Amino acid sequence: MVSTPVAPTDAELAASLDGEFTSAHAEVNGTRLHYVSGGAGDPLVLLGGWPQTWWQFRKIMPELARRFRVIAVDMRGMGGSAKPETGYDKKTMAADIRALIGHLGHESAFVAGHDIGASVGYHLTAGFPRAVRRLVTMDLGVPVESWLAIPMLPASDEQVAALTEGRGGYPWWFAFNQLQELPERLLDGRFRLLVDWLYGHMLVDQASVDEQARRVYAHAYESPEAIRAGNRWYQTMRQDVADLDAYPPVTTPILTLAAEDNYALLREQMADRGTDVHVVAVPGSGHYIPEEQPEFVVDQLTTFFAQS
Repeated sequence: MVSTPVAPTDAELAASLDGEFTSAHAEVNGTRLHYVSGGAGDPLVLLGGWPQTWWQFRKIMPELARRFRVIAVDMRGMGGSAKPETGYDKKTMAADIRALIGHLGHESAFVAGHDIGASVGYHLTAGFPRAVRRLVTMDLGVPVESWLAIPMLPASDEQVAALTEGRGGYPWWFAFNQLQELPERLLDGRFRLLVDWLYGHMLVDQASVDEQARRVYAHAYESPEAIRAGNRWYQTMRQDVADLDAYPPVTTPILTLAAEDNYALLREQMADRGTDVHVVAVPGSGHYIPEEQPEFVVDQLTTFFAQS
């Protein structure tokens, strides 16, 4: 087993950011959520993706905190938050975030989510429309019927070429994360291998995610319970697709930021996800948009939220 070097604590990471950020926990909706907050102004909730933690927003938090009360959350199963056996459907995870917003003394907030966090953000907006002033989703649509038809093998020569050349394009981890027990056995003490593979295939600029960040993520997912929790986000996606049918049409304004290679796909997937949806391509970025193009993200978020 190859052990990952010990990473800084969440409190140490929060204190290292420009501005006064603090690490805290809240007991909400029957679980315990970790979050890092700082700044002043209207509340802005940031929701991250797999396999990362709140630290993925480190490059955008200080600048956003000049205008907003920034609250970067480790969702259920992530980082410093609890990892219960159940509750990983996005409807329940959205209820966690709604409860956290209330716990912090707010009736509503701006919300921005990346990857799995984008899906949770959409379910939050659809299920609790009064809690979300405006929503930004980053490089993920929402679970749709077509996700149930993702092929077991690469579906095109381009997907084969992408795997061969070290680029993204074939989401094999959707199937891998459906497995019970095997991921924990394979990745326990070896999660850095997966972190480096994903970044290696889905970043335009490898230097945009440094050694410390990779160590933080690998350490956060190193244990069997953390690996299992991350798997659960994917294992509930069939339920997530079904739950969307119960929601009324979303009228909250939505901005989707897409990696250039995903722009056409996300524009199609988001077309009927609400009555006011805009999709913008992020130049020079792969999947991990907040880390690779932070200045662009800050500009897009501040401009979009200012329109409310």
